[in-house]
Amino acid sequence: MPADQIARQIVSVKPLTVPTTDRRVPLQVKVTAPANGDRLPVIVFSHGNAWSMDGYAPLVERWAAAGFVVVQPTHLDSRRHRIGFDDPRFAGIWRVRIADLHAILDCLGDILDQVSGLPVRVDQHSVAVVGHSWGAQTAGALLGARVLDAAGTPGESFAHPAVKAGALIAATGTGDSLTPFAVEHLPFMRPDYTSMTTPALVIAGGKDQSAMSTRGPDWFTDAFHLSPAPKRLLGIADGEHTLGGLAGEAVKETTDEDPARVALVAGAASAYLLDTLGLDTAPWNALTKQAADCATTLTVDTK
Repeated sequence: MPADQIARQIVSVKPLTVPTTDRRVPLQVKVTAPANGDRLPVIVFSHGNAWSMDGYAPLVERWAAAGFVVVQPTHLDSRRHRIGFDDPRFAGIWRVRIADLHAILDCLGDILDQVSGLPVRVDQHSVAVVGHSWGAQTAGALLGARVLDAAGTPGESFAHPAVKAGALIAATGTGDSLTPFAVEHLPFMRPDYTSMTTPALVIAGGKDQSAMSTRGPDWFTDAFHLSPAPKRLLGIADGEHTLGGLAGEAVKETTDEDPARVALVAGAASAYLLDTLGLDTAPWNALTKQAADCATTLTVDTK
């Protein structure tokens, strides 16, 4: 494991069960945290399609080493639940995913109480949501994004008052360019970012060509361009959808294996959240300098 991941000792506790209603399958989470430190901010992380609380270690462990407590749920679409496109429950999973994050935030104190010595070390007023791919759309809902129906009417708001900031990694773009497969199986993939008012960082790969959209990689920048300020956009020129292998080392979904790119994404998200939550400006300042020095491969836009 790269040295930057083990520079600070971290601990993980799982599984912890979170109370829910009408879910049928228990909601379980994993908590990963620094072994020491106080006033620790919290990240609630939503995984991409089919993953679980046991994925994304390259991100989560770096965030914990940077001083965050990370809570990871296993959403209903996880492979371990075996709910495919033909399962009648699949159509509503996007709502269950959002409800999962709400349940975690509403029960955050009880979750932390199950990790010895952790509650007194956490700042429950510094809470962020982060997601990758489908998880980014899920997290975006808690930042204020809505889902458009077939007529283009925005649905209900799922914004959560506890969330102070977020980071959306490879987030779904607008739904006007969905492929026939996406229209049939993923009709909820029609986000309305005009109501996403909570501060957020959008991270997009310059070579991320989605099989769900007829547009190019710019599709993944909609969350930045179509949402109100304040927002920031990190563009990684050579990044594909997995951005180097976010979900794990040498996993089959990775199309652009690059540990350095994973470290960049992890560091950018933690730097942004530390800055936006008012905890430390230095990491973000260092990132913007890096982008200025490597403008052809890395860009930062702000509004």
